[in-house]
Amino acid sequence: MGKIPTNRSIDMRGKTITPFILYYTVKNLKDMQEGEIIEVNTDKFEAIENDINAWSRMTGNSLVEMETGNTYQRYYIKKVNLKKPEKKLAMIISDPGLEMLLSPLGLALSAALSGTDVYLYFQGPAVRVLKKNFNAKLSGIQKPFSSFARKEMAKAGHLPPQDKLEQLKELGARIYICGGSMDPFGVKKSDLIFDDVIVAEYLTFLEVMDNADIHIFLQ
Repeated sequence: MGKIPTNRSIDMRGKTITPFILYYTVKNLKDMQEGEIIEVNTDKFEAIENDINAWSRMTGNSLVEMETGNTYQRYYIKKVNLKKPEKKLAMIISDPGLEMLLSPLGLALSAALSGTDVYLYFQGPAVRVLKKNFNAKLSGIQKPFSSFARKEMAKAGHLPPQDKLEQLKELGARIYICGGSMDPFGVKKSDLIFDDVIVAEYLTFLEVMDNADIHIFLQ
């Protein structure tokens, strides 16, 4: 098959974290016309292939073709403006550990990139994640290796937690903080990284959960 004509191309080789790859894919698709094709170049990695296929099915954007080489994969994605029923994800996050934030923020980003409305509630020690200049560290005896872990994660495409939250905000996520956890864990409203964080407790977020389609609680 001959090379598919494309309107735009991005090079994501060297990154193995699909939300990182799809964030830039979606960002490019936003100012493209329906029917135009973006070429996404990645390393050959089974998880990326499965995730991009799932994202395509969830969003309606068409995966026209996938080309595979010895070390790379090339995805040709056609923009499709598909109106989907609204879905909401409500997630409670309780642990501020560097490794403990990978799954919740990765799932939240994946949902937002797939067109789901995302609502995050930070409680307990995790309220520190919303404090300016928060620097996530590994938990327990692994803490001394935090700097090394951050560098290795960054190579793969894992941005610092607050950078992921910036991406989520850009994608429309709403962020809540447990008011009862703020004083015990040294967080003031003036410390928060975003001006529009909603200070609340259980009933406020319970109402959000009552209207959500997907619920995730992470200790």
